[in-house]
Amino acid sequence: MNRTTLPLQPRLSEKAYGLSQANNVYVFDVPRNANRQSIAAAVSSQFEVTVLRVNVTNHKGKAKRTLSKNGRRSTKGMQSDLKKAYVVLKKGNTLPFFASIAEEEAKQKAIDEKAAKTTAKETTKEKQHRFRRPSKKEQES
Repeated sequence: MNRTTLPLQPRLSEKAYGLSQANNVYVFDVPRNANRQSIAAAVSSQFEVTVLRVNVTNHKGKAKRTLSKNGRRSTKGMQSDLKKAYVVLKKGNTLPFFASIAEEEAKQKAIDEKAAKTTAKETTKEKQHRFRRPSKKEQES
């Protein structure tokens, strides 16, 4: 297998997003026969970043069982085995997997701030009207 053409599939989950934001760690699903050196070479060549460290985990597939409609017959199966690579990048290097999520968060934050400002203005106006003394015209009528 060529070291630079290793098929890397990023894991897009909440945990992976948190790791990428906090520690600059990205998670990939990799083939079972890949090793740390080939993963590091593939990531650095495909995304043009500097890889500091690669941690690899192997997950055994779970045993699964399904029942038929009448409940008498069951079939047994297995989920496929999985190998994950946790790739730590040099500070300042990033990968574009979660860029759209970050943009959405920034937009939502701006909208929330704008809404908070408008509600603050409305509440101050209501307070001013409530504690305002009536004018002479209003007292006469």
